[in-house]
Order: sequence, then structure tokens, then C-alpha cells
Amino acid sequence: MYAQCPECLTVFSLNTETLAQARGEVVCGHCDAVFDALASLSDQLPPEPFQHLPPPRTDLPPRLDLAVYRPPAEMPAVAEAPAPRDVLDEFADLVVAPRFARQTEKKRRWPWITACTLLLLALGAQLGWAERDLLITDNTTGPLLRQACTSLGCELPLVQDTSRLSLVARDVQAHPSVPGALLITANLRNDAPFAQPYPTVSITLSDANGNKLAMRRLRSSEYLGDAAVLQKGIPAGGSAALMLEVEDPGGKAVAFEFGFE
Repeated sequence: MYAQCPECLTVFSLNTETLAQARGEVVCGHCDAVFDALASLSDQLPPEPFQHLPPPRTDLPPRLDLAVYRPPAEMPAVAEAPAPRDVLDEFADLVVAPRFARQTEKKRRWPWITACTLLLLALGAQLGWAERDLLITDNTTGPLLRQACTSLGCELPLVQDTSRLSLVARDVQAHPSVPGALLITANLRNDAPFAQPYPTVSITLSDANGNKLAMRRLRSSEYLGDAAVLQKGIPAGGSAALMLEVEDPGGKAVAFEFGFE
């Protein structure tokens, strides 16, 4: 047997046991309307809707869920237009996408940035080593380099600046053990704030009229035989005693001059 809901026109299949238990009053499983199934009871599917029944009672009868036929829902005649987008939403799209692209681009660029930074550091180290003499003698960078090297336990290379070498005392006399030779002693002071290597010394002998009688150039290894002292150099603000042996030009030499190279 079949019964039809007067509200939504849904047709349900039911049996006599259900009708007897509910006394004909049921609840539509589609629209929850309460109606009298006996008023529309039929052995066959109804060809058209039946008339509406009076309002249902307040007590809740059994609910029908086994639907046999249900009319299709009506489609809207005109499709609803999409809701207009807010201007802020479009602006957000323009902002978020480039930001994500920038983040991705930064992730891809960091290896190149790291490589370029390492290359620049290597180039700076090469330039610093090539210009080490200027950097060490400079009044600004020199103290910083010496302080850093002291902290690291390293030694800066010796840099020569003969303009900061001065003679504190000097003397010339006949050599006590070598005939026909002169013994020249001098006290050399390093006025630079950095250590200097022992210089090449040039000695010029002159007579009483100022005429040059002889000239001799002596490398540091010729007048100083201690290799350890040569490697250490003249310390900053320190002094060194020089002892030079030269040939006597015949007893006419009364004056001499020192030069450093």
C-alpha cells in the first residue's frame, strides 16, 4: 500500500501493521509533516496529489522513511551571479603572490650570496697580503693588526721603514786586531711602532776637505751573524748595537756618514 504526504507530495510505501500501530497518523520522512495516511491510502501509486488534511495532533506518531517516489526539486530559472569580490581581496592576491615569490627567490639566491661573500673575503685577503707593508705601517690599521695578531698568537711579517731609524751614538777607531782596518760602532734605534728588519748599512768615509775616500755597503747578514736575531728584527721602540769592520783608506779618513737601505 502507498500513502502520499499532502505537503511535499512524497509517496511512501507502508504496511497494515504500521497503520494499525499508528492508527493511520504518520510523519513524513522528507518534510517532517504529520498527516493521516488513511486519507491518501492506495493500492497503487497515486497519479496526482490528494487534498490537504487538517492540522496534525500534538503527539508524535511514527516516522516514515522508506520513500518510493519523490518529485524532483525545481531548478532556478536564472543562475545566481557570483558574489562580487571585494577590492581588498584582489589587492591581497596581488600582495601575497609576490611575497611568496620573493621568499622562494631568496631561498634560491642564498647559495650564490654565500659563494660571492666567500670570494670577496678571499679577494680581500689577497689584497691585504699584497699591501701588507702599507697596512702594517699605517697608523690606523697597524695597531689593529698587531692587536689581532697578539690575540691569535701569530707574528706579523717584518716591514722596513728606514725613515724611522735613527743613530743614537757612533764611533770609529783603528781595528785592534786587524791591521789596516777600521772598527765602526753605532747604536741604532727603531722609532716605529712595529718591528723592523736590520737594514743594509752604507758607510762613506771622507777626508778633512769633505772629499769621499771610500764607500762600503754591508748587508745585515755581513755585520750580524746571529740568524735568530736577524729573524726577530729590531723591536718597536728598541735599539740595536752595530759593529762594522771596513778597510782603512790610508789614514786620511776623518769623517764618515751612515745610510740605511
